[in-house]
Amino acid sequence: MRTLLLKTATLVLCLTAAGCSNFKFDNLFAFDKDKPLAQEVTEAAKARKAKIDHEATAAWLDKYEQRLRDELKGSKFEVSREENTLIVTAPVDSSFNPDRPGLLMPAVLAPITKVAKLVEADPETGVLVLGHADSSGDDKRNRELSQERASAVASIFRLSGLRSDRLIHKGVGSDMPRAANDSKEGRALNRRVEVVLTQRHTLVALLARYVKPAEPKPELAASQSK
Repeated sequence: MRTLLLKTATLVLCLTAAGCSNFKFDNLFAFDKDKPLAQEVTEAAKARKAKIDHEATAAWLDKYEQRLRDELKGSKFEVSREENTLIVTAPVDSSFNPDRPGLLMPAVLAPITKVAKLVEADPETGVLVLGHADSSGDDKRNRELSQERASAVASIFRLSGLRSDRLIHKGVGSDMPRAANDSKEGRALNRRVEVVLTQRHTLVALLARYVKPAEPKPELAASQSK
């Protein structure tokens, strides 16, 4: 069996690594354009002024990392700390119903709810939920499915009281693999949902760097130039 590629950059690594400077999510928030957090990210991207307070963010991460690991002990969720974020990774194969692939399994509702309750009480927290797929099958369907799974996890946070000014979610299909897609094991690693947790203003700053504001429509641009 071919050796799997080393874990490649996820969104968070792209947000913090200089080598991803050309990485863009031009329409990342188009589906959620009326949500407060998405609006704030868009405005920050336009202004190009969002900055990260690394010291304050590190203190936040220190405060929550062990608590998060304790809450998820015994589950199949992974917890990692990447630069300015904490990431909870839920593998699809043990988290979603195989017959209804966008539906969470009952066994994972409690762990996700624990995470949601932990951060809901802290108004400084921002949450990004990313759904991922492997590259097998139809690309359009993979994107739809990754969106459905991200929505399913995000709904637990909403039910726990997290407001839309602190929560955003997106399915990215197979764009950001963890491993090669040429083996069963690699594809299983790539099918996942990631919950990215950090301070709210830090999340806005991270995402704003990699969102390209929409270009004005030609007719609007013409009218503004008159």
